[in-house]
Amino acid sequence: MSATQNFRIASIPADGVGKEVVSAGRRVLDALAENSNGKFAFDWTEFPWGCGYYAETGKMMADDGLETLKDFDAIYFGAVGWENVPDHISLWGLRLNITQNFDQWANIRPVKFLPGVQSPLRKADNTELDWVVVRENSEGEYAGLGGRNLSGRGPGNEVALQTALFTEKGCERIMRFAFDLARTRTVKKVSSVTKSNAQQYGMVLWDEVFNRVALDYPDVQTESVLVDAMSAKFILKPEDLSVVVASNLNADILSDLGSALAGSLGLAASANLNPERRFPSMFEPVHGSAPDIAGQGISNPIGAIASAALMLDHFGLHEEARKVEAAIETATGSGHLTRDVGGSANTDDVTEAIVKALTLAPATV
Repeated sequence: MSATQNFRIASIPADGVGKEVVSAGRRVLDALAENSNGKFAFDWTEFPWGCGYYAETGKMMADDGLETLKDFDAIYFGAVGWENVPDHISLWGLRLNITQNFDQWANIRPVKFLPGVQSPLRKADNTELDWVVVRENSEGEYAGLGGRNLSGRGPGNEVALQTALFTEKGCERIMRFAFDLARTRTVKKVSSVTKSNAQQYGMVLWDEVFNRVALDYPDVQTESVLVDAMSAKFILKPEDLSVVVASNLNADILSDLGSALAGSLGLAASANLNPERRFPSMFEPVHGSAPDIAGQGISNPIGAIASAALMLDHFGLHEEARKVEAAIETATGSGHLTRDVGGSANTDDVTEAIVKALTLAPATV
């Protein structure tokens, strides 16, 4: 038997339901490893960073946090945000601090319609729908450029500037990533989302780069769609979608819409990738910390568990990733659903159903 592959993973549950869903995902991954006949194992290190850490230290993460994280194979993240910390501080202090400094420039967010989960989209009842949103994750509207000034003029006179950054390099690398992904899919098509009719500099550059990159992929269909029209297309013609590539803000909004159409934000997975692997990539559910249900054990773990499947793909464990996805479908198809998708199961119930489906699958050899 070959030596066991050992993957070092930094676990950052952070806040609210993040703690519950990360625990569920770890349980699923450990069950998968136990059933692998020694093929692979996971070495977990958990970090207490988040809004609770901020209350104690005034910081969202340790000063040497990035230096500590850089030697891990991956980061498994929960959710950030709590009432004791303004959202822009909690987000920039932890999650965006990691994605920006580790140049995790490709964010993939699959839109999955699961058996047993009723979609608010009637077309989903009899149409096979499956697409993925590719989000530029390093610049655009989330570049953090700008400032607030002139407060000395008195109330009502302050000025705030928020600058969106678009670089030719940033546009090109995310578009090539999207085209390469499209080549692996049944429907080889990339839909570019823009707003160049109103944003005549950054978004026009985006369009120009897209048209140029598309010439290198003659086997892939293309279209460019304004973001408002694309939001309508998600609802009216979702069967026409395969890979959707968009800027940081536009993709963030559209991927949430896609997740809602699939049934719940609790189902949505994501991967923040540094494709060059100079830094670890980070895997997290799309949903937030959900203070209204935190600690009740009723959060939906599927987004976090599906994110763990994306992490398996990143490790090259593609067969195992498909097993996790199949186990999720077995669980939802057999009626193990949390309240956000119309069921009565709790977090542990759904997690146990997925683990059971995994352990019944043939062992990895």
